[in-house]
Amino acid sequence: MDSYFRGPLWIILILFMLPHCSYSSEGRPVCPLDCDCSYKNVVLCTGDMVTDIPKEMPPLTYQLYLDDTNMNVINDQSLENLELMQRFGLTQSQLHTIRPLAFHVAPKLRFIKLSSNNLTTLPPLVFSPLTILEQLFLDGNQLETISPEIFNRLVQLQVLDLGRNKLMNLAPDVFNGLTELTYLNLARNRLKRLSPTIFHSLSNLLYLYMYNNKLEALESELFDALINLQVLLIDHNQIARLPRLLFHPLTNLTNLTLSSNQLQGVPQETFYNMPKLIKLTLYNNPLLSLPHQLMGHMPEMKELYLYYTNLTTVPGNLFSNMSGLLMLHFHLNAHLRELPADLFCCLPHLEKLSLKFNNLHYLHPQLFSKLTSLNMLVLSDNSLQNLNENIFQGLKKLQTIDLKNNYLKTLPGDIFLSNAALGTLNMSGNPWDCMCSIRGIARWIRSNARVVIDKDKVTCRSPWNKLFHTVESLRDQDFRFCDDTIVFFRKKNLSASAQPFHAISTSGTASTTTPPATPSSTSEVIIPSSTKPANSTTSDAATSSLHTVTTALPKEELPLSTETHVSYQPPQVFYDRLVIEQGPEYVHHNHHGGWVLVWFLPSDTAWAGFLMFCHILLATTGLFLILAAMYALYRLDKTMDKLKAECARK
Repeated sequence: MDSYFRGPLWIILILFMLPHCSYSSEGRPVCPLDCDCSYKNVVLCTGDMVTDIPKEMPPLTYQLYLDDTNMNVINDQSLENLELMQRFGLTQSQLHTIRPLAFHVAPKLRFIKLSSNNLTTLPPLVFSPLTILEQLFLDGNQLETISPEIFNRLVQLQVLDLGRNKLMNLAPDVFNGLTELTYLNLARNRLKRLSPTIFHSLSNLLYLYMYNNKLEALESELFDALINLQVLLIDHNQIARLPRLLFHPLTNLTNLTLSSNQLQGVPQETFYNMPKLIKLTLYNNPLLSLPHQLMGHMPEMKELYLYYTNLTTVPGNLFSNMSGLLMLHFHLNAHLRELPADLFCCLPHLEKLSLKFNNLHYLHPQLFSKLTSLNMLVLSDNSLQNLNENIFQGLKKLQTIDLKNNYLKTLPGDIFLSNAALGTLNMSGNPWDCMCSIRGIARWIRSNARVVIDKDKVTCRSPWNKLFHTVESLRDQDFRFCDDTIVFFRKKNLSASAQPFHAISTSGTASTTTPPATPSSTSEVIIPSSTKPANSTTSDAATSSLHTVTTALPKEELPLSTETHVSYQPPQVFYDRLVIEQGPEYVHHNHHGGWVLVWFLPSDTAWAGFLMFCHILLATTGLFLILAAMYALYRLDKTMDKLKAECARK
């Protein structure tokens, strides 16, 4: 009994496992081998075994797609028996030839996709029967030329893609009659020049792509008929000049790309009459300057890309007509040294501003004051040496500031106080000078450590005793010397034979000195009053106690004065207290029992020259002795070898 049912059961099981195959009344499969007919009236065929359009197809097929096949030719009979077919695609295959009558048997086609094949040429009238064709894709082939008659009678064509071919020239009338065309892709070809009338029939065109060609110039009336054009992409060409009124007919344009060309200048009023423009790219052009009358009324502008140019500055009104701008990419301009103070005056909605990798040395204190909606500001990799304390004032929505890789040595301690929303700050790669002026910002970093995300790399470059210390690690006690009295020594013809030894205390109310030799000239000691800042915690008593300095020089030869204001160069610091400026040259100092001991030696050119001569003489003598010893060892070794040889002979 089991054997009786086993055969039929296997047959039923096999039929059940093949849901994609249907059968005709004669029992023959309708869906061809290597094809998928599971979609209603749609057939998909793939694989190397497909070398032609299958002959037996479902009778109601209206969509046929062949992908990644070995089909080389579309013959005159390839599309027979497919009277209802409206969409046909043959992509990523080995197609290299289409017969002149190949599409005459399928006049109802509305969609043809022949992308990514090996077509090098097309018969002139191959598409002429397709009067209702709406979309034609020929991109990704090897087409070098196309006949001026190739698109004749395609009066309903809306989409034409000729991208990624090798087209070098197009006939002036090649698109004549395509009055319904809305999308035209000519990108990634080898076009060098276009006829000024080539687009004059395309009054309904919305999208025109011509990027990645070799266009060197554009004719002044090229776009005159494209009154409905919305997107124009002509970047990555070799365009060196623009006619002055080239874009004026494009009143509906929303996206324009001119990047990666050879523009050194742009004519006045080039971007006038574009009230709907949303995105403009001018980057990667060798622009040297921009005219003051360049940008017209652009209230809808959202993105502007103006980077990688040779600009040294820009007009102050460059962005004044872009009140809706959200993103401004104004970086990688290696020669851009300065920005007008009112450059960003009229951008109340700007959210992102990138000025990185420019050569900015200075920023006006009010440069960003009107950017009330700004939340990201990138100033990294410039040449900024300082920033005004009001530079970020009023930017309450600012969340990210990038200051890394500049030449900043310090910042005002309250520079970020008004940036309540600040969450990310980069400060590394700057030569921070960890002297008195950095005390305020160091205190701010300690209080906002979570904000400075690279705080471990924000390190001191000077002074030497704080080299590579992080600014965050600096404490208030490290800046005690900033509140102390500064002591100056000014030399007055002090002879080399009468240099006294000074022992000076700067921490007590009185001090003693070792009796010096009788001086032949005098030294002057000036002690200015305390230079402590307003927020210093040092008591007045402690400060005043630093004013007393005792020295062994006669009083009549050592005038002592207290000055409120003293003009001096930035001093050198000894043990946080003692500062010497233009004094005798020291060779050693020490700190002991609250005393700063400084040993002075005269600066004598003759004596220094004599010591240098002795040093050179000793070095030369030592070198000679070494060479002599090496030669003696060499001779001794030769003698020993000779003696050994004589002994061996005996």
